[in-house]
Amino acid sequence: MSSINDTKFSSEVFLLTGIPGQEDIYLWISIPFCLVYAIAIVGNSVILFIIKTDPSLHQPMYIFLSMLAVTDLALSISTMPTTLGIFLFNSREISLDACFAQLFFIHTLSFIESSVLLLMAFDRFVAICNPLRYASILTLPRIGKMGLVFVLRSVAVIFPLPFLLKRFRYCRANVLSHCYCLHQEVMKMACSDITVNYIYGFFLTVSMVGLDSLLIFLSYVMILKTVLKVASQAECLRALNTCVSHLCAVLLFYTPEIGLAVIHRFGKGSPPLLQVLLGYISLLVPPLMNPIVYSVKSKHLRARIMRVFIK
Repeated sequence: MSSINDTKFSSEVFLLTGIPGQEDIYLWISIPFCLVYAIAIVGNSVILFIIKTDPSLHQPMYIFLSMLAVTDLALSISTMPTTLGIFLFNSREISLDACFAQLFFIHTLSFIESSVLLLMAFDRFVAICNPLRYASILTLPRIGKMGLVFVLRSVAVIFPLPFLLKRFRYCRANVLSHCYCLHQEVMKMACSDITVNYIYGFFLTVSMVGLDSLLIFLSYVMILKTVLKVASQAECLRALNTCVSHLCAVLLFYTPEIGLAVIHRFGKGSPPLLQVLLGYISLLVPPLMNPIVYSVKSKHLRARIMRVFIK
C-alpha cells in the first residue's frame, strides 16, 4: 500500500474537471466562457479607466467601486488559465505548487471582495444615516487605510493554507471536481488527518464571510430604520435606490459563495453537477455582472461611459 501511495504522491499533479460528461462539446462550451471572461475583463477595466480619468468620480462610492473592479479583475485572471485550458485544450493537469498558488489567490481575492462589499455597505450607511458628516468620515486617506487593512487581513488569514496543504501526502484519487483549485476540495485528497485544515477552513468561512455578511445585514437594518422615518415617500425611494446596485452585488457574491461552502462541508450526497455549477457561478458571475449592474444603475457612471464610447 505504501508503495502505491508513494507512486501517486510522486506524480505531484491534480487533475482538474470541466463539466463532467460533456467532454465531447468542450470546444463549444469554451465560447460562452471566453465571452464571460472577455466581458468581465473589459467591463471592469472600463470602470477603472472612467473612475481614474474623471475627477468628478473621485468620491468614496466610486473609489469603493474601483476597489471592487480591481478585485473582480484579479479574480477573473486567477481562474482564467485553468478554465480555458480545459475547455480549449483539454489541459487538465496542474502541479501541486501551482494548485496551492491558485487557491491562495482565489481565496484571498474572495475575502477581499467580501471586505470591499462590507466597506460599500458602510459607505451607504454613512451616506443615508449621517449625510452631514459623510465627507468628513470617508476621507480619501481613511478610505485608503481601510482598504489596506482589509487586504492585509485577507492575505494574513489565507497565507497559512498552502503550507498546511503542502505538509500532506496525497494518496487518494487526485481528480478535483472544479477547473480550479479550492482549499476545501484539495484537503480531501490527502491521506493524512485533515482536522486542522477542516477546523481552520470552517473558522475562516464563519469569521470572514459570515461576519462580513452579518455586518452588511445590520447596516441595511439601520438604513431601513432611518429611511422609514423620512416623511416623503419620494425621498425614501430615492435613498433606497442608491443601495440597489450594492444589494445586487451582495446577492451575486454571497448566495453562491455560502451555498458552495455548505455543499463542500455538509452536502456529501449532493449532485456533482450542482457543485460544479455553483463553483462557476461564485467565481464567474460577480466579475461579469458587477460592472453591468453599476453601469446601468449609476447615471453619472453611465453618462461617462457613453461619452467615452461615443467619442
